[in-house]
Amino acid sequence: MTSDVGEAPNRFASELFDGLPRRYDKLANILSLGQDRHWRGELVRRVSSAPQTDLVLDVATGPGGVALAIRSFTGAHVIGLDLTGPMLDRAQKNLHARDEHGIHLVQGRAEQLPFADETFDAVSFTYLLRYVADPEATLAELARVVRPGGVLASLEFHVPQTPWWHFWWWIYTRIVLPIAGWFTGGREWYKVGRFLGPNISNFYRRYSLEWIKDAWSRAGIDSVGVRLMSLGGGLVMWGTKRSGA
Repeated sequence: MTSDVGEAPNRFASELFDGLPRRYDKLANILSLGQDRHWRGELVRRVSSAPQTDLVLDVATGPGGVALAIRSFTGAHVIGLDLTGPMLDRAQKNLHARDEHGIHLVQGRAEQLPFADETFDAVSFTYLLRYVADPEATLAELARVVRPGGVLASLEFHVPQTPWWHFWWWIYTRIVLPIAGWFTGGREWYKVGRFLGPNISNFYRRYSLEWIKDAWSRAGIDSVGVRLMSLGGGLVMWGTKRSGA
């Protein structure tokens, strides 16, 4: 992680994403070469594997794309939580455009959720752990609000492991992505495109996939599953909250 993220992750995330909400979902799909929606679909399927999905929390909900997908697929009442006000404003507009009343939006921090223990049947989070100071403590907080037997599921970028695909991933994230961000979304998306590749690489240098799986287990999540997608560029994880955790 960059030093800025390590020293003030919430402020850094707010500054990075405040200018992005209006076209976030569309541009995220374009800049991920169409893979973002595929990854989200897998995340939603893992959420739906919970024994019941009456109430689901979606953390780092952004403009509400994942929350809407969970609501559509499961019929659950969804609470979407995000750190940044502009993202939640865009999410509210997206909900209004769809006349969707089964999703409630809350501004808050993943590191300090404003909910009681064991509140939710399932909790999802997307592109989150790279923007918090203590990923393990954040995982413990996310697991805290899941009911025993419920599901915790996440979506994150990953780094392809084979040398061939890692080379082309590096070229794409360091050169193509910033340029594509500029032409499709302007200065704000150029900044994100320039930041994203190094941020992902640095995160996995510090926290290996095995470490992350172990952190899930230490947080009280059993049967942790991992699916690397799109030649290793995407990562979906899921597991079940153990009783007494």
